[in-house]
Amino acid sequence: MRVLGAAVLSLEAIVVILAIPVVVVVGTVPVPPWLGISGGVILALALIVLARYVTRPWAIPVGWVLQALVVLTGLLAPAMFIVGGIFALLWGVAIRLGRQVDQARDGGSADSPTQNPG
Repeated sequence: MRVLGAAVLSLEAIVVILAIPVVVVVGTVPVPPWLGISGGVILALALIVLARYVTRPWAIPVGWVLQALVVLTGLLAPAMFIVGGIFALLWGVAIRLGRQVDQARDGGSADSPTQNPG
């Protein structure tokens, strides 16, 4: 799960950084530049830090909170509803597939596609 989760969070941090000028300049709600920039940078840094600790038990709930915050940035720039939703979906897929891979690596499962019969 480490690689998939970290990749999703890192790419999402890049998207959040790129969304800062959109929110500040053409957002639907007037946001002071200092607030838009600092909020975006803090959110991006939180995503990057979480990417480092994605294997910790507390990281998944914190990741969902950050996903919700990214989706809520859609209140400032409506396109972020779509982008945030896509990343939330990718986060869920990364968690699910990562757990399956970890489970298969730790002892295998009956439905593992990597089983080699005989």
